[in-house]
Amino acid sequence: MMDRYGVFGNPIEHSLSPIIHIQFAKQTGLNIQYDKILAPIDDFAHSAKSFIDQGAKGFNITVPFKIEAFNLATELSLNAQTAGAVNTIKVDGNKLIGENTDGTGLVNDLTKNLNIDLNNKTVLILGAGGATRGILLPILKQQPKRLMIANRTASKARQLALDFSSYGKTCGFGLDKIKDAPVDIIINATSASLDGQMPTIANGVANGAICYDLMYGMQTPFMDWAKVNNAKMIVDGLGMLVEQAATAFEFWTGKQPNTQEVIKNLRR
Repeated sequence: MMDRYGVFGNPIEHSLSPIIHIQFAKQTGLNIQYDKILAPIDDFAHSAKSFIDQGAKGFNITVPFKIEAFNLATELSLNAQTAGAVNTIKVDGNKLIGENTDGTGLVNDLTKNLNIDLNNKTVLILGAGGATRGILLPILKQQPKRLMIANRTASKARQLALDFSSYGKTCGFGLDKIKDAPVDIIINATSASLDGQMPTIANGVANGAICYDLMYGMQTPFMDWAKVNNAKMIVDGLGMLVEQAATAFEFWTGKQPNTQEVIKNLRR
């Protein structure tokens, strides 16, 4: 009997999730079906419920349904609670357990695949939207020296820093307040890469830094900016994508896949 999983989004055609999860299943000897499901913009809950009624064991959720998935879940992990969004649901009898694997995926890519220790480092995150909220708790659990959030609207950055201040040393400010002095790690969590725009910020902050863009599949304006400004390492978000999928796969099946092999296959 084949276990059914899938990913909901709109659009969804571009999703690499089926390719990733089928490789995980092969590695771990599981027989699964993993579908891309295009849900109507205004009716995610109905689509999800009919998938559950067909016997699904779990599913991933991508843009724009992560908040609806949060509302659909009957139980939430701490990561999901603090993120305010759910990207993974496990069906457990009548329970729908909501998890957010984005931050864990990012941290696992940084620490395991790239051998970057976040402990006692100064981390700057660009953007204060849902993508940032989703990664803050797992980063703060690594105990960086401080975590700075910079955003076009400064008040949003300050509020987000305040929301997470009980988990570590955080501060928030406007993009114009970024100092022209180096930090250890810069994470681009703005949607600027999608519009081909790089926010105007002090260039000196990238000097010798590790620059990580949550986007993948293209050379982004942020990555170009990092290169011009002497970043030590420049990485896209493909590793995070695979790692967050692995965390979801383990959450569903209890089996831990080999991510490095899958990342290598996707980079070919």
